[in-house]
Amino acid sequence: MTRVIGPADVIEPGWVEARSLREVAELVATGHTVVVTLPDDETEAIAAAAAYAWAGANVFRTTHPVRQALDMTEALLGLRPPALARRGLA
Repeated sequence: MTRVIGPADVIEPGWVEARSLREVAELVATGHTVVVTLPDDETEAIAAAAAYAWAGANVFRTTHPVRQALDMTEALLGLRPPALARRGLA
């Protein structure tokens, strides 16, 4: 389950903060709960959230609305059902 926390929220014991995609992947592989702090720019934060979620990070520290990007990434990874399924019929 993915969590979004504020910039002033305290990191819980056992969580590890990562600063790069490579570091996220390595920490996830060893079984850690990984926290990432997202950039200040909203567009960059949304893109970074999706990339870090794909790499396995599960706690995101931000002030921007990134929940939809995280939900979409989890659906693409098969971790949750899509919020809306449409079938294109011509």
